[in-house]
Amino acid sequence: MDIKKETIASLHDKLVNKDVTAEELANDAINKINANEKKLNTFITVNDKAPEAAKKIDEDGIKGPLSGIPIAFKDNIVTNGIKTTAASKILYNFMPVYSATVLEKLEAAGAVDIGKTNLDEFAMGSSTETSYFDTTVNPWDLSRVPGGSSGGSAAAVAAGEVVAALGTDTGGSIRQPAAFNGIFGIKPTYGRVSRWGVIAFASSLDQVGVLSKRVEDSATVLSAMAGHDDHDSTSSEKPVPDYRADLSKDMSGVKIAVPKEFWHEGTHPEVLENVNKALDAYKKMGATVDEVSLPSLKHAVEVYYVLASSEASSNLQRYDGVRYGFRAKDVKNIKDLFVKSRSEGFGDEVKRRIMLGTFALSAGAYDAYFKKAAEVRTLFINEMNDVLKDYDLIMGPSTTTPAFKIGEKVDDPLAMYMNDILTIPANLAGLPAASVPAGLADGLPVGLQIIGRPFDEQSVFNAAYALQEENKFYEKIPTALKGED
Repeated sequence: MDIKKETIASLHDKLVNKDVTAEELANDAINKINANEKKLNTFITVNDKAPEAAKKIDEDGIKGPLSGIPIAFKDNIVTNGIKTTAASKILYNFMPVYSATVLEKLEAAGAVDIGKTNLDEFAMGSSTETSYFDTTVNPWDLSRVPGGSSGGSAAAVAAGEVVAALGTDTGGSIRQPAAFNGIFGIKPTYGRVSRWGVIAFASSLDQVGVLSKRVEDSATVLSAMAGHDDHDSTSSEKPVPDYRADLSKDMSGVKIAVPKEFWHEGTHPEVLENVNKALDAYKKMGATVDEVSLPSLKHAVEVYYVLASSEASSNLQRYDGVRYGFRAKDVKNIKDLFVKSRSEGFGDEVKRRIMLGTFALSAGAYDAYFKKAAEVRTLFINEMNDVLKDYDLIMGPSTTTPAFKIGEKVDDPLAMYMNDILTIPANLAGLPAASVPAGLADGLPVGLQIIGRPFDEQSVFNAAYALQEENKFYEKIPTALKGED
């Protein structure tokens, strides 16, 4: 079956009509993953028990829209009895004894966990090149990165291995790979989805979201996994809409703000061209588009990397070689165990961020760096919320360029960090944001970023759906996969 041409709704109809079984869908997904692994490297662990779980669903009968649908999970989302590594050496053999809330909710809805996708180590990266389990490649061009840190999930969806996959987004880690792979990806409002069971990078920024070829598929998945969780005190008690049922293409009267700061110097001209075409399309649909200013945006990257690295240095203290994961050998004492286990177990990018964060939190630097970054973050939140008092949505490019070459930026941390310049703002402000395909630049996909008001994911979905149905980018097949089933 060619999953690239299917949706969750079309697969559900086939399951209900017994044109296919859930067990067959699971086996088909595993076969595709295994066939692609040497070429794409999208998965770290394939769930060999998925067909058995799917068979049980067949026996019990297909129920809701996700019943029997295979879904992939980024490998920083813990899964009971299935290895969860965060793409790191230090957790190379970690076997959780419980599952994340998002996984439990989706399995309760009948979804089948097909396996764990590759990512940048501990979600720290923008290219999936920092993974201990080697780089995932882009299905549009096998010499290019899929983006990151949710690169495995994005490439798996683009390649038609699964119809939907979960990712996490700390500074753009869903939207950037969605743009690079020509698919839809959404980061919901901070607190909309539980973070319980998600291996933490930066706790005030991390959020679980969805990647899929079609907007409506992400809407279906998000509705099932969102909502309050007693395990997560930051999760919201606001009711969760049925995003799929409420989808609309009507953009008449919608007010769109385009920050002039999003037109970043050095942005690829074809990225700008495609984004402008998308904005023109919205105008023809009846929306108004105005330029606005977010003056604090120029500080976004610096603020993000101080705050995110500081939180990371705190969160990663738990990996000490004592309780689980990698443990160094030939150690002399407990201090030696800590130092050697972390030195040998963490990759270069993770060490870099731990050192940056530890410095920012130190007594001599706290006021000058961490405290100042937190204050500027507040200014930035206020600026974005002020814009959203007058406008329904904020839009601009998802990235400044299409996917770059593997190895092009991995040795230049500052160049890699600048990949997040357009996506970081939504994380700092905790706002819902998505990337929807807008066209091609140099034959590679580019995305339009859509940012909404707090807990107004519906407006983000609707705007993305309107553009999707205008350009029908989902009909395009990744260049490197043309001719394959």
